[in-house]
Amino acid sequence: MASEPTSEDDRSGLLSLLGAVVVVNAVGAAPAFAFTPDTPWFRSLERPWFYPPEFLFAVVWTLLFTLIAVGAWLVWRSTSPYRSRALALFVVQMLLNVAWTPAFFGLEAPLLALGVVLALWIAVVATIGAFRRVDGRAALLLVPYLAWVSFAAVLNYELWRLN
Repeated sequence: MASEPTSEDDRSGLLSLLGAVVVVNAVGAAPAFAFTPDTPWFRSLERPWFYPPEFLFAVVWTLLFTLIAVGAWLVWRSTSPYRSRALALFVVQMLLNVAWTPAFFGLEAPLLALGVVLALWIAVVATIGAFRRVDGRAALLLVPYLAWVSFAAVLNYELWRLN
């Protein structure tokens, strides 16, 4: 007979979840401290009509990084044989995510950044598929992220095309 989880188990799980959320948000936000859109180059770019207000990016990314951290946490706690592959893909997509900011803002290279965001889109799709094999809830938590990365790819393309 399986033992019931204790409040200590619940506390440990909650702390590890909180840790995952903090780490993913910190890693995801780190490039923005080194490479900001507050540059003469970026201010000079023509923007498409659907470019969102600046404040929205921080709000959306915080929410998305929180959702994907919860998804990664669910996968990490799993005993599925597919867990390692899912987590490896998660790391790959995070590396690509983090690479976009220096490519776009640091190198001032929208075409290079477009290549990064397209690779990111593929990696997110692969991560969703891998997460689904481990925990369907984890995969669903990445769907809004895929939607935003899709939007970001279109936005990146338009910034490149217009400039």
